[in-house]
Amino acid sequence: MAPPSKYTPEFREESVRIVLSSSKTISEVGRELGMNPETLRGWVKKHKARQEPAPDAELTFSERARLKELERRIREVEMENAFLKKAAAYFARDSW
Repeated sequence: MAPPSKYTPEFREESVRIVLSSSKTISEVGRELGMNPETLRGWVKKHKARQEPAPDAELTFSERARLKELERRIREVEMENAFLKKAAAYFARDSW
């Protein structure tokens, strides 16, 4: 049987919230709360694992295919945009 935790679930949640909502490091928050930063780091890691699904793990086959197609289209549009910027600069230079 595991020893009882000296931190309440509410304290854990609030500690993680402080880390995620502030610009302070985990070590800084841990020191301010008077606890081992590695303990806090573990809580944050578990929280993030619960909140963020693994990339592509939740996507269906059709969703992955659509994502790939959209990424390809974005690259294509970015290349077109870069070309148009160069063309605009060229014609702007010639008009003087």
